[in-house]
Amino acid sequence: MIQKHPKHWNRLGNNTRYFVLTGGRGSGKSFEVGRFASLLSFEAGHKILFTRQTMTSAHLSIIPEFQEKIDLLELNHAFEVKKSEIVNIQSGSEIIFKGIKTSSGDQTANLKSLQGVTTWILDEAEELIDESIFDKINFSIRQKGKQNRILLILNPSTKEHWIYKKFFEQAGVTEGFNGTKGNVTYIHTTYLDNYDNLDQSFIDEVEQVKKNNPKKYQHVILGGWLDKAEGVVFTNWQYGIFNPDNLQTSFGQDYGFSIDPTTLVEVAIDKKKKIIYCKEHLYKPKLTTSEIAQINNTITKGKLIVADSAEPRLIDELAKLGNRIIGTTKGAGSINVGVELMKDYQLIIDGENIGKELNNYVYTDKGSKLYCDMWNHALDAIRYNVTYNLSGGYNFDIR
Repeated sequence: MIQKHPKHWNRLGNNTRYFVLTGGRGSGKSFEVGRFASLLSFEAGHKILFTRQTMTSAHLSIIPEFQEKIDLLELNHAFEVKKSEIVNIQSGSEIIFKGIKTSSGDQTANLKSLQGVTTWILDEAEELIDESIFDKINFSIRQKGKQNRILLILNPSTKEHWIYKKFFEQAGVTEGFNGTKGNVTYIHTTYLDNYDNLDQSFIDEVEQVKKNNPKKYQHVILGGWLDKAEGVVFTNWQYGIFNPDNLQTSFGQDYGFSIDPTTLVEVAIDKKKKIIYCKEHLYKPKLTTSEIAQINNTITKGKLIVADSAEPRLIDELAKLGNRIIGTTKGAGSINVGVELMKDYQLIIDGENIGKELNNYVYTDKGSKLYCDMWNHALDAIRYNVTYNLSGGYNFDIR
């Protein structure tokens, strides 16, 4: 029988709404939550929702993991396993499995039909970067007469993640805390808590990581939060005052709406000293075209804006509303061209959101020069401007 680590298992019975479970590889947190959910299902009236960011085939992926817990508990006779759910025959309670994103990954799955959920388990919670999706599901967990629980299982990412902001920074809780504060139970475990259940080859590998890469050991193995993501694209930057002396300045702009912000960044390039100065002026979602135009006119005072050209009609409308604006040139390799130009200069950053993006903008494949399409709204604005000013080939007329 697999051994429990008591501090992990026992606190799952606390009378709080939220449970934040952090830890590194081999800590056993997912295993213990699976076992807890299986035992909770023996209490009648529960509907337990288990989600991951994407889940294409629950019967091939996560359900076998739950069956393993049921086998170890020797409770196979009490459960009926279906394609996307497990039903406790004795109590009628069920565990249902859903992906938050559709299999294509480009839209949120339909979770509106999930009535009567008492417990929501969000596995690999660090992958959910949109706090509004969390709020939408969280506020729907309100079944009367039962303790409602929200369990977040995660390997910590960077301190810019909303989970860190909400449950640690704003709550005044230090990372690695074990205990309860307010309506939240915190459980942090590492492989050391689960040592007796781990294969020796895994332990040997961990010891090598500890010896050869202490930073990786601290983050991946011990589950520490990072000030910045591993493998960030830009390391050539520092915070500073936007003081371009007599340099000419212009602007870059990227567009968002519901979640993503519209950005406006002022840029000055010192080619002799190899310095790019960047000042954040706008970083805000849900702006209309007329609102963007008014902000641009007020801030830029007729200076050039190099903007995202994905929607040419938007560029036309902003130009008609008085903005001096052109669209950036896009095409195969255009992102890499702009990134390499920016990496060739020292970046002086005047703006908190730009700094956050620089700490989180990473390669998805460094060898192939593929970049993660997140944490790049202000950086894209800078890139559009830098590419225009440092690279030829633009055929757009200023409007």
